[in-house]
Amino acid sequence: QVQLVESGGGLVQPGGSLRLACAASTRIFSSYVMGWYRQAPGKQRELVAVITSDGKTNYGDSVKGRFTISRDNAKNTVYLQMNSLKPEDTAVYYCNAQIVLSFWGQGTQVTVSS
Repeated sequence: QVQLVESGGGLVQPGGSLRLACAASTRIFSSYVMGWYRQAPGKQRELVAVITSDGKTNYGDSVKGRFTISRDNAKNTVYLQMNSLKPEDTAVYYCNAQIVLSFWGQGTQVTVSS
């Protein structure tokens, strides 16, 4: 069992930035594929970004060029730097850890509004 705790969400104006963090309780964090997903009201959960154990990244089309995923294996933490935020980025953002099994955090709300 892996516990994931997200932080860093909040209210930001369009064009602003936020950095999300997800701390994982596991001794083998470096082996996990880590990802960020989001779910807006009335919509399905969608991929935002993933990062593999060797640092390869993949992004959803809607966030390419604006968001950056990174990981610090020494701190058991994955980050999501979000720049040039748009109102359509408003959603609950979930952290995911996967290695055979998949684990989810409780989510953190991001609201982009003026």
